[in-house]
Parts: sequence; C-alpha cells; structure tokens
Amino acid sequence: MNLRSGRLNGKMTGDAAEFTSSLDFDRRIFQADVRCNHAHTTMLKEQGIIPAEDADKILDALDHLETEGINSLKMDPSVEDIHMALENYITSQIGETAGFMHTGKSRNDQVATDLRLVLKEELSDILTDLLKFISNILDMAQEHTETIMVGYTHLQHAQPTTYAHHLLSYAYALKRDYGRLKDSYKRVDMCPLGSAALTTTSFPINRERTCELLGFSTILENSIDGVSSRDFMSETVSALSIMCTTLSRIFEELIIWSTYEFRLVEIGAEYSSTSSIMPQKKNPDVAEIARAKTAGVYGELVSILTILKSLPQSYNRDLQEVTPHMWNAVDNSHMLLNITADMLSTTTFNKKRGLELAEANFSTATELADLIVKEKKLPFRAAHQIVGRTVSRAIEEGLKPSDINPEYIDAVAYEFTGEYLKLDSELVKKSLDPQEVVRTRKVTGGPAPEVVKESISLLMTFIKGESM
Repeated sequence: MNLRSGRLNGKMTGDAAEFTSSLDFDRRIFQADVRCNHAHTTMLKEQGIIPAEDADKILDALDHLETEGINSLKMDPSVEDIHMALENYITSQIGETAGFMHTGKSRNDQVATDLRLVLKEELSDILTDLLKFISNILDMAQEHTETIMVGYTHLQHAQPTTYAHHLLSYAYALKRDYGRLKDSYKRVDMCPLGSAALTTTSFPINRERTCELLGFSTILENSIDGVSSRDFMSETVSALSIMCTTLSRIFEELIIWSTYEFRLVEIGAEYSSTSSIMPQKKNPDVAEIARAKTAGVYGELVSILTILKSLPQSYNRDLQEVTPHMWNAVDNSHMLLNITADMLSTTTFNKKRGLELAEANFSTATELADLIVKEKKLPFRAAHQIVGRTVSRAIEEGLKPSDINPEYIDAVAYEFTGEYLKLDSELVKKSLDPQEVVRTRKVTGGPAPEVVKESISLLMTFIKGESM
C-alpha cells in the first residue's frame, strides 16, 4: 500500500525515504503494535463498527503475524514505519479487508500507544532490578554493622561510622530513585488510543475498552494531548538521569577507595584490567567507563527536552526523533544499574584499613567537644574552640588521638577559660575511640549497630511490600 498515491504524485527519493524512516528503532515496538491493532480491532467488532467476520480475519492474521515474528514483515524505508509494514502484511494475507483495521485510528495515536506499552515493560524491569540491588546492599550491610571506617566531608576525615551505615546511604538514595521511577510509571500508564489524528473520530469507538484490553490504568482525556504529549518520556529519562547520578557517585567512591592511598576496597578482578606496559597495575576500568556513560544519559535528556520545547500542538514529525533518545537512555541506564550492582557485590572491604583511618586523624573530635558540653556545661562553641586547638597542637607534636589525656586538654582549656576542665580519663578515652563513638550514635539514621539493623529491617519490609 502506498499512502502517497492519493494526495501526492510520485515517490520520495531514496535518500528522503531513508531520512524520514523510523524503521531502525521501530523494531522495538513490533509486539506492542500487534497488540494495539488487536485491541482496536476487537473494540471495533464489539461496537459493531466493522463486520464481525472481517474483524475475525484481521485478528487471525494478527495472531499469525505475532507467531511468525517481525522478520515476516517487509522492512524497508519505502513503507516509512512499522505501522505501515504491519498493515501491508495483513493486506497481503487477507486482502483489502485489512483496511478496516485502521478505522477510527491514526498512526499518531497508535505510535503513542505503542511507545507507552513498551516503556511500561522496560520500567517494570528496571524497578525490579532496583529492588534487587537494594536487597543485595542490605545483605552486604548486615555483614558490616560493626565494621568501622571514617566518614568524609569535603573528602577529608570527618567522623567515624561503619561500612554498613555507608552502604545504607546508597540504599536510601536508590529507594528514592525507585520512587521517582515508580511515580513516572503512573504517567506512562495512560492510554492515548482513540485520540486518532488529534480530534478523535465520528465512529462510536469505546476508548475505555481498548484501555482495558491493553492493560492501561486510565485514558488520556484530551485527544490533542494524547497524540502530542511526550512528557512521559522526558519525565522517565529525567528520573533515570537522577538514578545514574546515584550510580556514578558509587563508581566514584569505588575508584577512589580502591587506590593505594585509600586501600579501603578491593574491586573484583572481573571488573578490573591491567596496563599494557605496567605489569603491577589493577585498573578500575569498568567503573571508569560506567562513570563516563552516565553522562550519555544526561545528554539524551537534554536532546529530548530541546526537541520538545519548540513544538506547537499537536503532532509533529519531530516527535519521531525523541524516541531513539529515550530508548538509548533506558538501555544505558538499565545496563549501568546492573553493572553497578554486580560490581559492588564483588568488592571486599578492608576492615583493618577502615579502623586504621578512623583512628588516625582525630575523626572523633566532635565527640570530645560533646563530652565537654555534657560534663562541664560549656557552650558548644567554647568546647569547639578548646578541642580545635587541642587537635591542632597534637598534630604539630605528632601525637595520636590515643595519646590525648585530660591533662593535655586542660593545658589548652586554661588558655581559653582560665580554668581546668578535669575531665574523667575514662570518658576522654571513650570519646576518642571510634568504636565507642559509633555506639553512641543511636539517633534515628545514625551508625550505631542497633540503629543500622533497624534500618535494614525497615528497608527489607519495604522491598517485600513492593515485590508483592
């Protein structure tokens, strides 16, 4: 069938046909297009809009096509897109009766429906894998509730924490990513079929029925919006981009932590490479490439927004060019999600090094200041000054936190207050011990082992609820 034969004279040039064709990425929506036509034809039959016997021929041919697969279609630029290729196939099977299949619908609402159907499936897979990743993180965290490490701000030693507590920071960020994607799914799960070209149709179609047959939650209530809206794409890719930011930060930490200077983690050999000239090297190549690939997802989002921002209502062929950017973002972000999950599971944490770093550089100083406030009722800012000067002097003298005693603190405190604090030596010792400090952090969200275990339990309950 040649759509041009009615209104237009002659054929497009080969270059023009290839330039405007969407067949390269239409393969992805083949199954959805069959389902869309099947649902629409079923509705036309039920509404008495087309003869039942003709509808049955179309439905049988669609079933046969689904069995045979996409390779049975003639896929060349002369047919423009998957929709015409499919219609041509049905025509070759049952003759001109196939033309009834297009009654009351347009390629405009058909492609919009197909894209939503496929994206729903893709999002469902990503959401499932996100839950698996969070679950794997929880399994890792359970093994490290008392594994001490130093936490960082500005990439400088800050306060002692545990590896489990740090892993949960990933889990909660991924939980929010899950929530954003699940929320995006609601806007994808809306059926535009029946919008036709842009103003619906004079045939008495039943949009609610096709919505039900295709498994959508609701219909798009305005037909112009139905054929021209692609905000569901930009919203989805935006949520995926934010998820990729979470993943990239994990890559970044694995890269930094695996250096000799940090020596906190060892990445599995299956996610590493060596140098072509330096035989001692173990390079985190997979993490580095993955970190770079997240930028590609952001690029797809910018491309989508830039295409959409200048389009008048309703349908414009420019919309065709949004689709490959969306699929690229979906594929790459899903791949990045799974590679992050797999790679993180191969890493081993160096417990000895974690404790060494936590003990090395006065990461417990805040607890010492808190001790002064609790025991001597000084304002925190005064305690902050005393401890800050104590740490500065100790570093100059090459002392470690374990070398600090009440007398050393008093020498500094006297300079500021004119009085000695006379702190209990056992309390000072505990306040400078990373393990003891972590145990005191029992506030919700903190690193104390019992608090972390409670967080793990709550996240497991969340995952179980979402998986049902």
